[in-house]
Amino acid sequence: MNVGFIGLGIMGKPMALNLIKGGHQLFLHSRSGVPAELSDGGGTACADAADVARHAEVIITMVPDTPDVEAVLFGGGGVAGGLSRGKTVVDMSSISPIATKAFAARINELGCDYLDAPVSGGQIGAQNAALTIMVGGPQAAFDRVAPLFGLMGKNITLIGDNGAGQTCKVANQIIVALTIEAVAEALVFASKAGADPGKVRQALMGGFAASRVLDVHGERMIKRTFDPGFRVELHQKDLALALSGARALGVALPNTATAQELFNAVQADGGAKSDHSALVKALEKLAGHTVA
Repeated sequence: MNVGFIGLGIMGKPMALNLIKGGHQLFLHSRSGVPAELSDGGGTACADAADVARHAEVIITMVPDTPDVEAVLFGGGGVAGGLSRGKTVVDMSSISPIATKAFAARINELGCDYLDAPVSGGQIGAQNAALTIMVGGPQAAFDRVAPLFGLMGKNITLIGDNGAGQTCKVANQIIVALTIEAVAEALVFASKAGADPGKVRQALMGGFAASRVLDVHGERMIKRTFDPGFRVELHQKDLALALSGARALGVALPNTATAQELFNAVQADGGAKSDHSALVKALEKLAGHTVA
């Protein structure tokens, strides 16, 4: 299959590489340029997103935020300018469910299908082709793209119509944020009480408190390795979607709001581009103690 991939950052690059390894011809574009690893692997660099769309049957976008997706799809040199009837656009970014429905309608008017397919699993999941992929859109389009999803992820679910994938991703980000906050609180508490946080984490991994966040991000907090797998500023964006959606629905998300304020504190201290496990730094400042 000829596949287009637009957005080749921390997540997009390994995802595209896995598609190349799976035997597909990739047509690539990124505002930061196409990484040599992808070009050397057989990918073709394109001048813009429209050029990608002209060459590909399925066009995948993986960019940071809602305005970025809109620009890539409908801006100058955007995907829409290179589409012809029967193609499929797959947005794997994490963006607004409401905007997603509008984008899908505009792509459908051009005679093409649209899937929203945000992912969870971070950089490690992308590298290992082990992402969770949450999809919204028509069954026929999902079936057409499923072999590509299978090269990038392991837990792949069609949630419902367009926008449902993005709604599921927002729910995912609520759970992840609150779990990071819980792990951070626990490790700050244990460390300040004089217990070895590494051994506390080891013990908790064998009980009901065990989680992927405790495993991966708990270790980051202890080892102070905050190079981004998923940046604070991106999780802030996702929680902003959750809180704005909650207001529209008349739903209270009090702990989500608290987690967002802790991320805001980390950002204010210069940590916007740190890994989201750096949320622990906000709690450390409140406790006057660093987990170590």
